[in-house]
Amino acid sequence: MQPPPDLLQSHQTEHAKMPKSTEIPMVKFMSPSDEVRSEPTEGDKLEEVDLGLGTREARKQPYVLQEDVARDECEDEFTVEQAVEAIGFGQFQITLSLLTGFCWMADAMEMMILSIIGPELKCAWQLSLIQEASITTVVFLGMFASSTFWGKICDKFGRRTGLILTSLVVFYFGVLSGFAPNYAWLLIIRFLVGFGIGGAPQSVTLYAEYLPSKVRGVCVVFIEIFWAIGAVFEVTLALIVMPTLGWQYLLVLSSLPVLLFVILCRWLPESARYYIASGQQQLAHDSLKRVALQNNKPMPLGVLKSEAVSSTRGSYKDLFKTREMSIVTILLLFIWFANAFSYYGVVLLSTELFAAGSTCSAGTTSDINPQCHDGCMTLTSADYVSLLWTTLAEFPGLFITIVIIEVLGRKKTMAIEMLLFSVFTFLLFICTSRNVMTFFLFAARGLISGAFQAAYVYTPEVYPTANRALGLGCCSGVARIGAIITPFIAQVMVAYSAHLALGIYAVTGLIAAFFCMLLPIETKGRAMLSSVH
Repeated sequence: MQPPPDLLQSHQTEHAKMPKSTEIPMVKFMSPSDEVRSEPTEGDKLEEVDLGLGTREARKQPYVLQEDVARDECEDEFTVEQAVEAIGFGQFQITLSLLTGFCWMADAMEMMILSIIGPELKCAWQLSLIQEASITTVVFLGMFASSTFWGKICDKFGRRTGLILTSLVVFYFGVLSGFAPNYAWLLIIRFLVGFGIGGAPQSVTLYAEYLPSKVRGVCVVFIEIFWAIGAVFEVTLALIVMPTLGWQYLLVLSSLPVLLFVILCRWLPESARYYIASGQQQLAHDSLKRVALQNNKPMPLGVLKSEAVSSTRGSYKDLFKTREMSIVTILLLFIWFANAFSYYGVVLLSTELFAAGSTCSAGTTSDINPQCHDGCMTLTSADYVSLLWTTLAEFPGLFITIVIIEVLGRKKTMAIEMLLFSVFTFLLFICTSRNVMTFFLFAARGLISGAFQAAYVYTPEVYPTANRALGLGCCSGVARIGAIITPFIAQVMVAYSAHLALGIYAVTGLIAAFFCMLLPIETKGRAMLSSVH
């Protein structure tokens, strides 16, 4: 098998255009075509090497590619961070954006369905308020139980491996939940769905580790648009499926995008930072070469700097290793708690308030017994349309975050959006028309969605490579505690006093805004660290 003539010709042309020497302050560069090569002979054997993301290269074994010789002759060293910054943003990151974004979209559908099936099952199975809230709570219990588990899996065995495993769990039990024969079995199976969804945030870890610092914030927020797309798609699917086929078909159909993501993982690369942190230097170099080849950019010439492999990689105590890191971790735990508590609270409140008609008619019945089955109020087509409008609020919320996160920084973005979320939540105290209530919910959901995604930008940036997935997993785990509690506020307490429920969300947002400003580190424009030091 001979290498394609156009490949050899393009390599020769690029080589002829290369300058004799290039001065780079930190790292010396070479084009992928400038590797040391020997002329092929008649008996040389060529083989195709898979470089990931659908790219293949013809290599002559063992003499065509002698890249190691070139690297040994150069005394320069470069880090993964320097290589990612130098190669920049290109086709590789665009493809990775689509892959990780699709993962986010699939998981958003599994989460959005919680606010849809609750009212339906309450009537179908004659459930009490607490039983209805428990359908949502068990999913978050599963996410809480698995968040740090998936973080440790990703830190020890790789981001890609963890994402494939977590997606398989979500798909299998997501489909199985559509066949649940009774309430008890539904709780068990949805708990296992939540166990799988708990690993979804690790897609952000993998994505962020391949992004240059100047575009990292914008790009991480941008892929959250896929979450909004997934949520909108789920509401639209429910509008079509629920009146005709029922909730069982909705559960099954909502799981199919997760299976498609698993298939697409064939093109998902492993993190070069993970390879370095785990002592696999050559694999890290190969991963960076894929990025350079895909982006058609020069590859740093020199030796990829290895790091001492920590025996405590993925250890909880590293999250509190220094005083500054301890403060960051403690503050972030509450910020993530508040974000999840408030975000899912608004999602669940929307369906409850639309079903009731307004904040004034919600919580006006004083003799409700939460242990007994209460009057059924399933969602109508008009309710689904209103829910779709509030779900669409996530798009402007994310676009606002994209604009201000690189101007004001991560801390101020989170603080301002949490503060404004509290303002619009307090405005829901006003007894007003359905349209005005929909606008207040629209604004509150957009702002809390933006604040939540800003936290997703900040957290992977502030933790070092060896503990980045674990740090994100711990924050995600504590966020699930907020999500576990919120159904009992948004679905049970609101039946007694809508104003009390709204007040709890508003005050939580105010405290979180204050904590955001107390964070000692601003990560805007900051390199992603390889260690605490």
